[in-house]
Amino acid sequence: MTKPRVVITDHGFPNLRHEEDVLAAAGAELVVAQCKTADAVLEATRDADALLVQWAPVPAAVVAALTRCKIIVRYGIGYDNVDLAAAKARGIPVCNVPDYGVHEVAEHAVSLAIALARQLPQIDARLRAGTWKITPDRAMPSLREMTFATAGFGRIARSAHTMMRGFGGKRIAYDPFVPADLMATEGVEKVELDDLFTRADILSLHLPLTAETKHFVNAPRLTEMKHTAIVVNTARGPLIDTVALAAALTAGTVAGAGIDVFEQEPLPAEHPLRSAPGALLTSHVAWYSESSIPRLQRLAAEEVARALRGAPLKNQVNK
Repeated sequence: MTKPRVVITDHGFPNLRHEEDVLAAAGAELVVAQCKTADAVLEATRDADALLVQWAPVPAAVVAALTRCKIIVRYGIGYDNVDLAAAKARGIPVCNVPDYGVHEVAEHAVSLAIALARQLPQIDARLRAGTWKITPDRAMPSLREMTFATAGFGRIARSAHTMMRGFGGKRIAYDPFVPADLMATEGVEKVELDDLFTRADILSLHLPLTAETKHFVNAPRLTEMKHTAIVVNTARGPLIDTVALAAALTAGTVAGAGIDVFEQEPLPAEHPLRSAPGALLTSHVAWYSESSIPRLQRLAAEEVARALRGAPLKNQVNK
């Protein structure tokens, strides 16, 4: 009997031994490509039984050409590069890996928030420029006097709240899909959208990217925030209108922004965020730790193996 053919469309991993081990045990043949375009993906995957995808595009035209595909798995949490509706119409489940880097992303979000709240980038820069001063240049409240807010209350947001709990401040969250009593069990107050922006001293975004959440943080909402507020995004780049954010930072409408994900990556050299005061920028590294990479690879391969043997899937996103 012909072995199932699993195609990795593209990857940036140091090796593929986790996929090799899991899929060999499932009796599958592993084929590795490094596709950058939809045409290249189409050519590599026509007769694939399963796809493992990192950054390569999988639009409707590619999905339509898949003759025997049983599953498409995206390495990571987001799945913007896969046409979910087209796959659903063909009866092909699309899965992500939402739990491989929960702690890492929460750590990064909290680290950005604390660094900005304690004004570490600014104090470091002035010291290097020759100024020794034992007080900050602007007001610095204690973290226990601040309100930490999340947009979303999923795995990563909850982990971030757990980390922030030790600082003793108020914690609030906006998530229309999570009941208030569940938030309350973790010491978090559920708030409505307007209160989220007006009350937050630190606002950390943990939302999926949808038509409704694109530019969730925009110019009008930034004007609703405290001028001392900090915005953090380790979720999806288009959740923020980053040009509006750069303008708000420059005008002093908000005090700081810790951004790890961007609408366009790499961040263009001419983007105004690069020169905006109070912006702490990192290059989409929130997911990373020495253990998160092999965990991601193994979990993605295990989801493929479940599909090949007809077992229930754990993380289908296009039901």
